[in-house]
Amino acid sequence: MPQFLILLKDEKAGAWAAGLSPDQIQQLLMRYGAWSKSLKEKTTVISSNKLTDEAGKILKRKGGTLAVTDGPYAEAKEIVGGYYLIEADSYDQAVQLASDCPHLDSGSIEVRAIHKM
Repeated sequence: MPQFLILLKDEKAGAWAAGLSPDQIQQLLMRYGAWSKSLKEKTTVISSNKLTDEAGKILKRKGGTLAVTDGPYAEAKEIVGGYYLIEADSYDQAVQLASDCPHLDSGSIEVRAIHKM
């Protein structure tokens, strides 16, 4: 069965909970938990995790020299805050499964097909 990566994106780290009270954050986490449970009932979830708020590292090789910099680049308009790797019959099904994610209240979601090698 085809695999798809559901990428949870924000414009800055921690944006999904910015300005929320502890009670509101708890309610939001419960919504994420309910959505995750529902997703697991509808399809196979191979992996899912929230990424840390650290910017990560960008690796580039130019002329045989490896450059490692803190990322993302200043020009980046969005960061990936978490992901779900799922199985779905088609892009349409993967998009439909992602469309109920509470992350859409504050950020965006990108769905990408996995090319198995």
